[in-house]
Amino acid sequence: MAQENIFFFVPNLIGYARVVLALLSFYLMPCCPWPAVFFYLLSSLLDSFDGHAARALNQCTKFGAMLDMLTDRCATMCLLVNLSLIYPSYTFLFQLSMCLDIASHWLHLHSSTIKGSTSHKSIDLSGNPVLRIYYTSKPVLFVMCAGNELFFCLLYVLHHVQEPAGETPGLCGIICLLKSSISLVHLITASQNMAALDAAEREKSMKTQ
Repeated sequence: MAQENIFFFVPNLIGYARVVLALLSFYLMPCCPWPAVFFYLLSSLLDSFDGHAARALNQCTKFGAMLDMLTDRCATMCLLVNLSLIYPSYTFLFQLSMCLDIASHWLHLHSSTIKGSTSHKSIDLSGNPVLRIYYTSKPVLFVMCAGNELFFCLLYVLHHVQEPAGETPGLCGIICLLKSSISLVHLITASQNMAALDAAEREKSMKTQ
């Protein structure tokens, strides 16, 4: 039987399309706000499809999980870099958001992978209740992720238009703060999980000596 080519699994192909759309968005951001936002949000929207494809086709892989997480994190980070350029007085807050987002997700994914999970969205249901609701409730996960991305996109768009977009930025801003709080919980919980793994390994090592 021929070995499967993980790189050509359908969810990973969707992941590559997300990367291309994100890069196109970044290229257009300095000059073309509306096409840039369209490609950025389309890339984000496809994030909902790669997971469904992976489960439906039995093509869940650690590579796919890493590709998915890195695409999300890098896309948000690049958008925040652009926001730092157009809102320089808020640079520190954008930097803080980038650090919290990347550190929490990377540590969470790393601890999940060590424990044998194929995705950072697979969690121990006996763990933190906030993360349990965040990852097991699809409406909550969608609202948090969509609201967070829309807030940053609206900040970008509002810099290029004359009239503000009603109350939407305020509502999405609250969601953005909530998601940042969840990222902090992420970071603390993942740190505790890594410490527990270290403690278990040290205990096992001491017993074999």
